Amino acid sequence: MSTHFIKLKEPSPSLVDSFNRWENDPELIPLTRPNQNPSDLERRSQMSQDDLQASLAHHNTYLIYLNEQLVGSMNYMVDPGHLYKKEPGTAWIGITIGEAEGRGKGAGYEAIRYLEKQIKKQGLSRIELGVFEFNLPAQKLYQKLGYKEIGRIPNFTYWRDQMWQDIRMEKYTDEI
Repeated sequence: MSTHFIKLKEPSPSLVDSFNRWENDPELIPLTRPNQNPSDLERRSQMSQDDLQASLAHHNTYLIYLNEQLVGSMNYMVDPGHLYKKEPGTAWIGITIGEAEGRGKGAGYEAIRYLEKQIKKQGLSRIELGVFEFNLPAQKLYQKLGYKEIGRIPNFTYWRDQMWQDIRMEKYTDEI
């Protein structure tokens, strides 16, 4: 298995198509965005090339390739308002393994390790993330990588006929 990463600078139309496919994938929607009710789970949206380009002003975005195939993306923001622990110098991370072929093969693990190194190089001292309480594989991955739970936000997202918590986790870059 060969995993590599490329920083996104200029999104192409085919890249926008991939991002839109992942954003609207019924299997991924419950895992990648908070939903307040059943109709949120049904919501679909389409981003344009300009929308994706504009998001690069606030997100450091990287593409995830497995054996030369684009399988996902990851990003981080610096000191966003939705941090659980408002500590300056914090990167908020997100990852999506959008293609089924990329899941369960270690690409997520390698991707987060790479992202952590980029964050540390930028001089940031802390990383925070949120993971929905029903997403046990992601929780296991983050724990394996040394992330510690710092809090929970109740009634954060709707899935399978109930509301679930968002588990917030952190890791300091001096542990990388």
